[in-house]
Amino acid sequence: MAELAKTNDYGKKIMSWQVPEYDKHERGQGWYIVSVIFGLFFLIYAFLSSNFLFAAIIIIGALVIIMHDGREPMKVEFGITDEGLIVGKRFYDYDEIKDFSIVYKPHQAVKNLYFEFKSVLKPRLSIPLNNLNPLPIRENLLKYLPEDLERTDQPVSEALAKMFKL
Repeated sequence: MAELAKTNDYGKKIMSWQVPEYDKHERGQGWYIVSVIFGLFFLIYAFLSSNFLFAAIIIIGALVIIMHDGREPMKVEFGITDEGLIVGKRFYDYDEIKDFSIVYKPHQAVKNLYFEFKSVLKPRLSIPLNNLNPLPIRENLLKYLPEDLERTDQPVSEALAKMFKL
């Protein structure tokens, strides 16, 4: 549930809510079987082509997925203030942000808030809206940032990550 109007070191808090630090996908036994088959195929290819760096990357990637899958995502506070955005312990000033967009597609289970940064070195920030009404969020953000009305779908990278449960 969104909190309203509190003051902190980063300005007056307009709204805030809890978001998971990452999307946790429910993976069935079939996903793991297919992943092991692909992983073994790529490992065999890496060793046959004497590409040991590729083999190391595959093994490290598998270990990261296994370790990551064993824990629940922590809840992180996301806040909109009159000076910028708070994501956990990070603060993003509105001067760093190019624009925002809201993608609301209930039949695709997509209800996210996206922020694009001016710097190409910073990745896009994707914030789930959970059960919140996007209209008050949009109205508040329009006071500080332009809205990208051309974005009507979730980014391809997020759609692929959701499809492949990564």
